[in-house]
Amino acid sequence: MHLFIYNIFLFLYSVGIRITSLWNPKARKWREGRLHIWEEIQSAIGNRQTAGPAANRSQKVVIAPKRGKAGAETGEQKQDETNSSRLRDATDAQALTIDHSPLVWMHCSSLGEFEQGRPVMEAIRQQYPQAKILLTFFSPSGYEVRKNNSGADYVMYLPMDSKANARKFISLVQPSLVIWIKYEYWFYYLTELKKKQIPLLLVSGIFRQDQPFFKWYGRLHWYMLESFNHLFVQTPRSKQLLGTIGFNNNVTISGDTRFDRVVQIAEQFQPIDKIAHFCGNSVVVVAGSTWPEDEEEMDHYANTHPEIKFIIAPHEINEDHLKEIEKLFKHTVRFSRLPDNPEAPRPVPRNRQPESSAQKPNVLIIDNIGMLSKLYKYATITYVGGGFGDDGVHNVLEAAVYGKPVVFGPVYDKYIEAVELVEQGGGWVIDTALELEKVFTHLIEDTSAWQKSCEAARNYVYNNKGATNSVMQYIQENRLLTS
Repeated sequence: MHLFIYNIFLFLYSVGIRITSLWNPKARKWREGRLHIWEEIQSAIGNRQTAGPAANRSQKVVIAPKRGKAGAETGEQKQDETNSSRLRDATDAQALTIDHSPLVWMHCSSLGEFEQGRPVMEAIRQQYPQAKILLTFFSPSGYEVRKNNSGADYVMYLPMDSKANARKFISLVQPSLVIWIKYEYWFYYLTELKKKQIPLLLVSGIFRQDQPFFKWYGRLHWYMLESFNHLFVQTPRSKQLLGTIGFNNNVTISGDTRFDRVVQIAEQFQPIDKIAHFCGNSVVVVAGSTWPEDEEEMDHYANTHPEIKFIIAPHEINEDHLKEIEKLFKHTVRFSRLPDNPEAPRPVPRNRQPESSAQKPNVLIIDNIGMLSKLYKYATITYVGGGFGDDGVHNVLEAAVYGKPVVFGPVYDKYIEAVELVEQGGGWVIDTALELEKVFTHLIEDTSAWQKSCEAARNYVYNNKGATNSVMQYIQENRLLTS
């Protein structure tokens, strides 16, 4: 019965995507990205001849060049060619590469999960350079941004879950180790991996009482959890909950790999001259991943405090949203319109009413993707968006790692890092524009309070790093990628 309902869900989801793609760009990318997925997988990876973790990296089989019927290959050579994933030309011969290197398959739902998995992926690349890495995404928001990621050998969409798709995908890819990040559980993929006895790890898992795993109707979800060889969870509460349904011996409280990732980003910081010049010596508020609800909470404060610089990096950077931001804030300039030469005259601010040429922009709108994690470095105070929407606040760790107070809206209870950041004094919650103004004024005018909040934010991040090492230690001790 549970599987029947799950299959209905898969069917309705696929139909819904097809219909929604007629007008929704994101749904269209989801559908179009999977139209030729099997050809792409076959072309990129093919039937890998892996021999498990103990296999050698590669072997070359040289066969005679094709010269019509007279140059026909033997049956053994034909089989080698069929199974090979790489064909290279050599002088008067074809060099056939049979890839025996272990392949690590890492699956991420979207961009946020990728950032969680990235430290583990990079650690595998460093410690096991012979391994190939396949990175899959379910959502276009992850794939479109990271499809050219140099840390993975292959990046692609995950085909929709079904018994046939899971069997075909795993047969083609033949992974030696599979790592799924945080959440998103697909029954047929997970059970097929278990059937094939392929090691499967969950990294940065987080569990809550209201999830199906802990309900009377959660049997199908229990089966999915049983597919994992080991569960690396973020919190003691997650481990406790798993214990109530019988998962005790294969659960480790490792923490969240995002702490490792944001520390890595902060320690590799490279200055952005345009941003530094815009900020000057002013008090700076950096607002990241904002939605219209967030922007409406801070527009009055920004418009009445032209001496304070605001940098707004919206979650959506389509033209309509950018224009709405320009309507809300009186004196704005887009990052793309800043002069390449920081010493050149500044662009005239965009205003609803003509303004004096002496008025300089105090609001910088970031109209690109990929810069946000660096922007928080320039902040006096940070603001993280999403806290006024149903899904809740976005990544507060990207801001906290730089040792800056982090302000956000009231919807944050689902995110343990936001809860703990508030408890330790690095996070500040606001419900209204008036509360935002009070918090900003307090932190700007009370230097002691600001410094304490800065220290609390930074200490929280650095005291919680190390999850990647826990995962890598397990891989090493269990020889999952070595003979």
